[in-house]
Amino acid sequence: MVVIATITRRNERDHHSLEVVSPSPAPEYAPLTEPIPTFDRRPTWRESFGALAVHNYRLYLASLALGSTGGWMARVAIDWLVLELTGDVALVGLAVAFQFAPVLLLGVWAGVLSDRLPRRWVMFATQLLSTLTTGVLAVLVLTGVVVAWQVLLSAAITGVAIAIEGPSRSAFVSEMVGIHRLRGAISLNATTFHLGGLLGPAISGALIAVVGSGWSIAINSVTTAVAALALVLMRGHELVHAPRQPRSRGQIREALRYVGRKPAIVWSLILLGTVAVFGMNLPVLLTSAADQVYGTGAAGYGLYSSLCALGAFVGAFLSSRRRTLRLRDVVMFAGLYGSVTAFAAWDGWYPLFLSALVGIGVTRLLFAMSAEALTQLSTNPAIRGRVVSLYIMVLMGGQALGGVVMGAIAENLGGRWAFFIAGSVPALAALVVAIVLAHRRELRIRVDLSTPRRMLRIVRREALG
Repeated sequence: MVVIATITRRNERDHHSLEVVSPSPAPEYAPLTEPIPTFDRRPTWRESFGALAVHNYRLYLASLALGSTGGWMARVAIDWLVLELTGDVALVGLAVAFQFAPVLLLGVWAGVLSDRLPRRWVMFATQLLSTLTTGVLAVLVLTGVVVAWQVLLSAAITGVAIAIEGPSRSAFVSEMVGIHRLRGAISLNATTFHLGGLLGPAISGALIAVVGSGWSIAINSVTTAVAALALVLMRGHELVHAPRQPRSRGQIREALRYVGRKPAIVWSLILLGTVAVFGMNLPVLLTSAADQVYGTGAAGYGLYSSLCALGAFVGAFLSSRRRTLRLRDVVMFAGLYGSVTAFAAWDGWYPLFLSALVGIGVTRLLFAMSAEALTQLSTNPAIRGRVVSLYIMVLMGGQALGGVVMGAIAENLGGRWAFFIAGSVPALAALVVAIVLAHRRELRIRVDLSTPRRMLRIVRREALG
């Protein structure tokens, strides 16, 4: 059941609260000032998978499954290739930074581009660029002439493609499935992506151990080409096109003002930025664990990546079954993710570390999906491309900065300190945001032993009287 949620003057003290009013169907695309549909109950299984009834989305999801598997294979191969060529964990962080840094320069402009041009063809062009880039790198590696600067240049070009494609890809999902199937589609996308993350590192780790990094990168080039072909094969007349925004002055300022009026988005972006800088550089953390802490080599790195992806797969399933989507969920999952990551730094039983990696995958995915879904569902489609570009800029820009920061920490202080810092900073940030929000909303924790399933509840202070 879909209801309309809108901000009211009555909620001035609680700016990010949503007032639920009488159920009514929402248009697929509404004017910029119209309220956005949200949900008041757990979706049925049919609703969770309803997006699969759409032909274009089935094509997209199949190509995403192949592309994510190939992408994860290449990610593991490139990270390990840099380590083999240089022997420097900090340079692995630099490679990560090169992939994400272009978002800082192009992110907002890419959002404007997404709102102006057909998103399908923006994605097609960037997929071709990625195909050519990874194809050339694969040839260099397989012929044995690759050097470190070529790998870093390839990472930078791929980063440009990611920066331009990101807002269009995120906003294009609603064009395929419509606004009412968007929540289920976001969950299916995350599940498929992380299923690729479960298979890709395991396959890549085995290939690296047997034949080296080149074939993993070559497979990624092929899967990216398949994803581009899937875009061509889509039925254009079945897409629900968002209103195109004409070229005009101040479109970026308009997006910033829009976000400023949405505290749920603002706080989500603050937490996202903190987690992205310190907690989302898993390639750096896992490389340091495999090389410095446990000495398990490429096979161990592939195992660690697969365990994180397994947890993310579980997290995507749990996220798809959630009944509500609120800012407090984003704060809670950020805190849980930071806590589990910091726990992984403990010098204890090795199987416990492996279990912590699964927990990292679960909580990271729950946080990321909650933040992304809250941002998208709080944003009107007419401006969604620009708002999503801000989201991606914070996410990938933070990872670009964090790649350098965490790489330096891992190189100079060691892998365990890197894990501890990567977890403790986001956990502390979540605690601070929770205190600020609780103070503004006058919230308190109530303990009720008569209801074992919900002994702890967050309520307003007056409700305690």
